[in-house]
Amino acid sequence: MKETNWNDCLFNNSAKAVTPDINRAESLIETARERISLIKEINQKNCNFVFEDYYTSILELLQAITFKKGYNILNHICLGFYLRDILKRDDLYLLFDDLRFKRNSLTYYGSRMDFETAKQAIEKCKKIIKELR
Repeated sequence: MKETNWNDCLFNNSAKAVTPDINRAESLIETARERISLIKEINQKNCNFVFEDYYTSILELLQAITFKKGYNILNHICLGFYLRDILKRDDLYLLFDDLRFKRNSLTYYGSRMDFETAKQAIEKCKKIIKELR
């Protein structure tokens, strides 16, 4: 069954209650910071790869938050539902879900974004990252 909300994620074991893991969370936060610090420029040739790095950093930050709160979330959809249903951040959920769709198109279907679309997606990533910190 496809999840439509946080409760579905728990019911389907796509999100599991675990012992909070502060060390793992802090490690993920540091990894996200390091990943972002390696990005030096955005151009037409690398914009899709830079987007992927920012998106991965969002995942790491979200996972860090959930590990601190005692959850292990196994998919990106349920990370979004955590944002929407638990953190009550519909605004971030909408941005994240759009980015998730773009990332899936890029990763699984080879649909590269044009430079302007990638720059806009990167700006959305930066907004989410700023809010998650």
